[in-house]
Amino acid sequence: MFEKLELTRMAQALASYSGTRVETVARNIANADTPGYRAMDMPAFGSIVEDSAFALRATRANHLTSQSFRMPQAKPSGSDMAPNGNDVSLDAQMRQAMEARQSHEMALAIYRSTSAIIRTSLGRNS
Repeated sequence: MFEKLELTRMAQALASYSGTRVETVARNIANADTPGYRAMDMPAFGSIVEDSAFALRATRANHLTSQSFRMPQAKPSGSDMAPNGNDVSLDAQMRQAMEARQSHEMALAIYRSTSAIIRTSLGRNS
């Protein structure tokens, strides 16, 4: 039932994106002292949504092929490099971690609100 609601699908995609971004940031922080390591980051969620979530969808078997949310790959962030070739900035990584956390919390809040609305509409208040 929830899969058919665009809002819950969007919240699920945002939660998945946020989890992947946290993994990317954690990998960057773990390699902060690794010579030659390039910091990675995910593209903005808005650009991902424009490409996949609102694309045309198939309504019949002979219609267009359905597009679903696909997690993009992290790309180098391209900041200043240290003398050892490492470009990880811990300040930037902490900012990105907080942004990912806020996005994840927002996705969970949307999902909870949608669930509460559906339960209320079905007459199940608990």
